[in-house]
Amino acid sequence: MNNNPDALKYPIGKFKAPRVIDHNHLKSWIKIIRDFPEKIKREVGSLSDGELEKRYRPGGWTIRQVVHHCADSHMNSFIRFKLTLTEETPVIKPYYENLWGELADSQNYPLASSLKILDGLHDRWTCILENLSEKDLERMFVHPETNEHINLKTNICIYAWHCEHHLAHIRLALNKPLE
Repeated sequence: MNNNPDALKYPIGKFKAPRVIDHNHLKSWIKIIRDFPEKIKREVGSLSDGELEKRYRPGGWTIRQVVHHCADSHMNSFIRFKLTLTEETPVIKPYYENLWGELADSQNYPLASSLKILDGLHDRWTCILENLSEKDLERMFVHPETNEHINLKTNICIYAWHCEHHLAHIRLALNKPLE
């Protein structure tokens, strides 16, 4: 295992959006988002409680916390998409993901409910993503911590990366080769 802290924290690299986002990018990213629940189930579905406590890096989350975080994060993103599609440049509500990861439902709770959330959420999310117009893709929300305006096509990129990023964390924790 690579012990470089950045390589362990960002096993697929830090997020970087392409300068130009085209239809092929979007199609590929939507597929990643659509397929994520099945991929994560394949990785964690047969793990023991002991295996779910493995960490991908010192001080990092356990596999269990990563799965619950994905449900939490993707719920927040889904809501941000819906707000952006129904309001004019909404200011989104940030959340303290590290603190959420310390709550009992992230540390000690079985994965079944988060896997169910991811199944239903990604099914609905994909429906929205596949039906966005060019105008919709340009709609933006504001992140209040950075005052950054983020359009939906960039947010699709962010969450495709997020899916792959956390799958890589799980594979690292299990000492599996990264795809």
